[in-house]
Amino acid sequence: MFEVKKEEYVNKTFRFPIELLRKLETLAQNEKVSLNNLVLQCCEYALDNMKK
Repeated sequence: MFEVKKEEYVNKTFRFPIELLRKLETLAQNEKVSLNNLVLQCCEYALDNMKK
């Protein structure tokens, strides 16, 4: 049976260096995804690929 799933989110504030933020914004725009989505993907990738 089809079930709609809803992710739970929490709001946090982070500070980014201006140049990094500009790069992320440009990439998000070019890939047609939200900045939030891009940052989440980057964080997940970094955590999944860290040296243990």
